[in-house]
Amino acid sequence: MKEVLDKLSSYNIFNHLLPGVVFVILAEALTTFHFVQQDIILGIFLYYFIGMVISRLGSLVVEPSLKITGLLEVVPYSDFVTVSREDEKLVVLSESSNTYRTLCALFMALVLLEGYERLSLSLPKIQPWTVEILIIALFAIFCMAYRKQCQYITKRVNSHIKTRGADHG
Repeated sequence: MKEVLDKLSSYNIFNHLLPGVVFVILAEALTTFHFVQQDIILGIFLYYFIGMVISRLGSLVVEPSLKITGLLEVVPYSDFVTVSREDEKLVVLSESSNTYRTLCALFMALVLLEGYERLSLSLPKIQPWTVEILIIALFAIFCMAYRKQCQYITKRVNSHIKTRGADHG
């Protein structure tokens, strides 16, 4: 277990594990849902997974929403890749901004959970479908996250190719 914890980067701790733990604690206090695990190992994996889902909500919902409303401006990814090679602090700043985005998503997820709880009480016919709704939502989130991650990989490869071409040109 110690080896697993040693391999967690600060990004994984602050953008996956911490939000998962905070979500579980607040969900227990604010709703009738129970996510706290008695088995510590199972708990760490569950909280990490919940945090990962929350992080993806931040990436897929919070960030685009802020961009659309004009509350967030970002530089082109190729510029970020180029400058991050020269400015090591940029990676740390990016990690911090991702943590804030994930915390925004954490509170959004709590509102969604509370909203679902209220909806299921007023429409009891959806209660038997809770697991199916959750599975479909997780499928959609991770499909979109996979697509976005592949786009980042493509942009990063293209940025390296472009930079190499400029160095050799």
